[in-house]
Amino acid sequence: MLSHYFGTDLYDQFENLDKHTQWGIDFLERYSKFVKERLEIEQTYAKQLRNLVKKYCPKRSKDDEPRFSSCVSFYSILNELNDYAGQREVVAEEMGHKVYGELMRYSQDLKSERKQHLQEGRKAQQYLDQCWKQMDNSKKKFERECKEAEKSQISYDRLDNDINATKSEVEKAKSQLYLRTHSADESKNEYAAQLQNFNGEQWKHFNVAIPQIFKNLQDMDERRTVKLGETYRSFADVERRVVPIISKCLEGMVTAAKAVDQRKDSAIVVESFKSGFEPPGDYPFEDYSQNLSRTGSDNTISTPKNEGGVKPDPKHSISKTAKNKLWLFGKKPKAPSLEDFSHLPPEQRRKRLQARIDELSKELQKEVDQRDALNKMKDVYEKNPQMGDPQSLQPKISETMCNMEKLRSEIHKNEVGLPSQEPWSPNQRAEGRGMEGSLHSTSGDMVTGLSPEGSYTDVPNQEHRSPPHQPDPRQAHQPDEFDDEFDDDDPLPVIGHCKALYSFNGTNEGTLLMKENEVLYIIEEDKGDGWTRARKQSGEEGYVPTSYVEIAMEKNSKGAVTYI
Repeated sequence: MLSHYFGTDLYDQFENLDKHTQWGIDFLERYSKFVKERLEIEQTYAKQLRNLVKKYCPKRSKDDEPRFSSCVSFYSILNELNDYAGQREVVAEEMGHKVYGELMRYSQDLKSERKQHLQEGRKAQQYLDQCWKQMDNSKKKFERECKEAEKSQISYDRLDNDINATKSEVEKAKSQLYLRTHSADESKNEYAAQLQNFNGEQWKHFNVAIPQIFKNLQDMDERRTVKLGETYRSFADVERRVVPIISKCLEGMVTAAKAVDQRKDSAIVVESFKSGFEPPGDYPFEDYSQNLSRTGSDNTISTPKNEGGVKPDPKHSISKTAKNKLWLFGKKPKAPSLEDFSHLPPEQRRKRLQARIDELSKELQKEVDQRDALNKMKDVYEKNPQMGDPQSLQPKISETMCNMEKLRSEIHKNEVGLPSQEPWSPNQRAEGRGMEGSLHSTSGDMVTGLSPEGSYTDVPNQEHRSPPHQPDPRQAHQPDEFDDEFDDDDPLPVIGHCKALYSFNGTNEGTLLMKENEVLYIIEEDKGDGWTRARKQSGEEGYVPTSYVEIAMEKNSKGAVTYI
């Protein structure tokens, strides 16, 4: 490739080189402006991404932590997107320092250098112009002197050939010719000297000064071009350096997407809302025609009272007033206690209680660790009295022990109310109801129940299959209350039915004898005293222990039931 030099090839293009170098600096600054706008875009993009992540990933409490795999994956993607935004900020910062900042500093250096080279070129051109002007002036003077000498020569020749001219006139013309000729010779010598000097300076100008100045301008322009190429590469390198991290962010997003598990999410839904109840059983047929008697002659219908040994329908509702006293399935229940989660289905109640037990266990472990540490410190004080008084730790140890007892009591109370993890069978459901009706707490430590005699005894484990303790009818209803209720003319409406899980002798006044597996009608719900009012098929009514029966209450007119 042929070499091209500004100094030799463009020796006479000073003005064009001036314009070209100025264009080069302008282009450099234009590219700098492009980089600045690009990094501002990156900064804005990163800021918008972070705001987007913040908008869709707000601060949340521990209970609000996502559980579904789709939600967990989405928050993972948001985290990766936040990291991606951080890499865009890195790109903007690197562009600002390594590209834009470098270009701006280099642009200022180029301006200063170009100004210096152009000033040197202008000075050299001005000096050459000055030399040419001096040479031109000497040339013009030589020309004038020569013309004056020629005039003097003509005047002298004319007088010398004129016979009428006096000698003085001829001598005067001769003297004038000599002076003009001498002046012309001096002007000639001066012109020759100035011409020689100009030619020398002009050679130096176009062969030494201008080539050197233009070479400097060429070097400056080429360095500018090289710098642009380097910044182009730096611009790409900034992106390339963050590509591995960005790739990891994208891989993290893909991994999060693969982690979405519809089966797992379905299982979480089941675990979250599973009640533990079994589907309701078949609803029994209710025969309302038992009290109807048809005659063979006129098909008239009559409703005799207990004639021919026909017993009244135990399920027949006579009084509308009694119906109006019902609330949905019966009497309006009392508001459930939220502390023991008894208002929740068994499965959800088990989870809540277990979570509380785990939390209390952690607190208990902290107290145990603190007690052990205090005891060790007390032993050290006892062996080395100079280190401290052992008795000073006793109040703290006592307080810790007290806290431990309280926590153990709370844990025990929650464990007693903890239902089985397996789905509740009808028997377990009845046991759970009986336990709720018979369990009482004294100071949150000792769980006790009422014996048939009215004394407090320890409640057996829920898994114990023997008949639960019977509540004391004397504490729920007085005998005269039983008699008054059974003296009513109109029987109470049937609000459900139950099946006896155990035999009950019904020796107390107002109670009802029942055999195991016997089916009874429910006419009054348990009022919280452990007794449920029931009616036999024969019409006999009385109270039975709620914990001894499996109850199904009426829910709607279509016969659907709900287990209690």
